[in-house]
Parts: sequence; structure tokens; C-alpha cells
Amino acid sequence: MGAAGLRALLNTVRYEVLPAKATEDKVLAHVPRDVVVTVTASPVKGLEPTLDLAARLAGHGYRVVPHVPARLLRDDVHLKEVTGRLRESGVDDVFVPAGDSDPPAGAYDGALPVLRGLSELGRPFARVGVTGYPESHPLIHDDITIQAMWDKREHATYIVSNLCFDPRVLGEWIARIRRRDVGLPLYVGVAGPVQRAKLLAMATKIGVGESTRFLTKHASWFVRFAAPGGYAPERLLSRAEEALTAPSAGVAGLHLFTFNQIAETERWRRALLDRLGG
Repeated sequence: MGAAGLRALLNTVRYEVLPAKATEDKVLAHVPRDVVVTVTASPVKGLEPTLDLAARLAGHGYRVVPHVPARLLRDDVHLKEVTGRLRESGVDDVFVPAGDSDPPAGAYDGALPVLRGLSELGRPFARVGVTGYPESHPLIHDDITIQAMWDKREHATYIVSNLCFDPRVLGEWIARIRRRDVGLPLYVGVAGPVQRAKLLAMATKIGVGESTRFLTKHASWFVRFAAPGGYAPERLLSRAEEALTAPSAGVAGLHLFTFNQIAETERWRRALLDRLGG
């Protein structure tokens, strides 16, 4: 991959972290303030750990993006309460997936009604992200997921793609959404340099992003890429160079799934930037 293109991607990263007990200390110890930190939410723990960690990290000067899954929100009142808490903490960017709570906690079964609700609240966040699926979603047809991005474009400001380990599939998906006139900036989801055992353990526990069902349908990914020599993020980036750097792709940066191996991810990024002279 061309050094300039790769440097640009590595300098515009987002680190996805899990709201575990040690996460705050890990972020403070290893993540520069110019790196965006996104905080996941799970059906098991609910929204509280996410909101609490987001507030603390924002207080430390980070640009924080809490995940606010639609299926964890009870109703419009709850959405307004969550929005107020985040704004009071200085958060101006949220990521709104559908989530995987089954059954939903309340009235919302998908992201679009929540996005509309935020618009009705006066668009309180400057930036709002939604999910893209380069690999097929286990429950939703590809055409529907792309149509959903089209429907959300009036309320969202960017897309974050779910994990994809196949550069050809990734490139075809980017071209496809652009042909459908989905023009939102895209952050490409990439697994960081996680240890193989850690990747399997964490993926089994939390799934890809929010969805354990997604993992169930794609467990072969983790078997294949946890094999010795099977996965290195820089190799994926190199093979996807053309798709990621084409002006028509609209790739704004990388969304790195750290699986809470935060120190390892930042060391990898810095070492690669050093090798590239950036």
C-alpha cells in the first residue's frame, strides 16, 4: 500500500473499547488525546456502563463516541434522558446501531426510529454514526442493509463498517453503496493486532460489534484468522489499498476493534507509522 495513503488512514483512527473495569486506566495510559475512543454497549450490561465510561473519558479530554443501541432504549423519554446525560458530559458524537437485545428493552426495534427521534430533539449531536455490513448480515438481506443506509442518510453523518477480512468483498461493498448514492463518509472496521486466543475469547463473548448472532453465523472467520499467520491488519490494509484510497470510496479513516487490547493496538499503529515515516 502507498505510504501516504496508509499514513492518512492510520492518522484518522477510532479505537473501539469495551466498558470493562480496567478500560479507563488502559485508555489513559496508552491512547493519545487525538484518537477518537468509541465505547460499546451490550445487552448483558445495558447502557449504564457505556454512559459512565463515556462521561469519564470525555472528562479526561478524549473525543468519545458512546454506542447507543436502539434495542437498549425503553422509549422516547429514555432517549431524551440519555441524550441529556451525554450532552452534559460534553459528548457530541454517538453511534446508533440496532443492537442485539432480544426482545428489545422497549419501543425501538431498529436504529431508524431512534435517529428520527434525535432529529426531532433538534439534532443534539454534531455527529451521528450508523452501521454498514460489508459481509452479509445473518438476519437481513444485503439489499435491505444498503437501503437502510439510504433511509438513515438524512439523520446520520457517517457510516462505520462491521468487520470484514476479505479485501475483495470490502471493495465490492464500498463500490455498491456508492453506486446507490449513499455518500456518507465511511470508517472501515478493522480488527486490531489482537492475540489469536484473545480474539477468539472476546469474539465469542461479545460478538462482532453488538451482535453475538453475527458471530454465530461467521464463526469460521475467527477460526480462519486465528490460525498461525492467518491475520495481520497491515496485510488486509495493503490488499484493500485500491478500494480504501480511491477518491470515490469516501473512506474517512479506520475504526479499529481493539477487543480491549488497547496498548497492543496503539503500539502496532505507532510502529507502522514509524516504518512509514509518519
